[in-house]
Amino acid sequence: MPLVKIRTLIVDDEPLARQRLRTLLAADPELELVGECGDGRRAVTAVQELRPDLMFLDVEMPALDGFGVVHSLAGARLPVIIFVTAHDRYALKAFEVHALDYLLKPFDKTRFAAALERGKAQVRLGQSGGMEQRLMAFLRTVEDHRPSPRQPLPERLVVKSAGRVSFVRVEELDWIEAAGNYVRLHVAKEDHLLRETLSGLEAKLDPRRFVRIHRSTIVNIDRIRQLQPAFHGDYVVQLHDGTELTLSRSCRDKLEEALGHAL
Repeated sequence: MPLVKIRTLIVDDEPLARQRLRTLLAADPELELVGECGDGRRAVTAVQELRPDLMFLDVEMPALDGFGVVHSLAGARLPVIIFVTAHDRYALKAFEVHALDYLLKPFDKTRFAAALERGKAQVRLGQSGGMEQRLMAFLRTVEDHRPSPRQPLPERLVVKSAGRVSFVRVEELDWIEAAGNYVRLHVAKEDHLLRETLSGLEAKLDPRRFVRIHRSTIVNIDRIRQLQPAFHGDYVVQLHDGTELTLSRSCRDKLEEALGHAL
């Protein structure tokens, strides 16, 4: 009797991520890749039309994310899902509580193989039917703990000094340091004092780009050139202009999360 292959769907908005999954899946003769999607809306249609047995589903996607895909498919026949994520720390715990598998980017071949074997086992045992209840319970848990919607992110900061008003574009910030009741904005070779606390400014900035690396320092991760180990778990963060900052051990997880890479 010929082997009945497991119909598999890849959903990820990053082409390189889809390529990596495609390469890893191609090595398994039990799998048949039936489709790839680069966004959540196409994923919903693909699940309904292709009826895959197994789906690798990216969590962080624009417009309709991985959780939105699951919501949209509520009541439909769901495949066994292996979530792929880079940032959502709370969701990692929720995945485990609800017995749902996930891959944390960047993942290696060993971790991928383990997740794939568990996914195949669920498909072979016909356990995808019970997945809908676990998924819905999982989504309720995640939504209960998700932060409230943020205010629109500012494109520029208004700095008043000596009767003059200057406008600093947020995308041009290199790094920011605390200075009492002010923060010092470092932009290329210029510095600007802004009357704002570091925590207050941190709450207004895009957390995917601006990361607190020390109790007194926020850095634009696009400006980081390299990281060098220092003492007691700290790192030296070197920027492209040669500036060296300290990454404290207590802030290391935040930077790893933003970079999508373990130090």
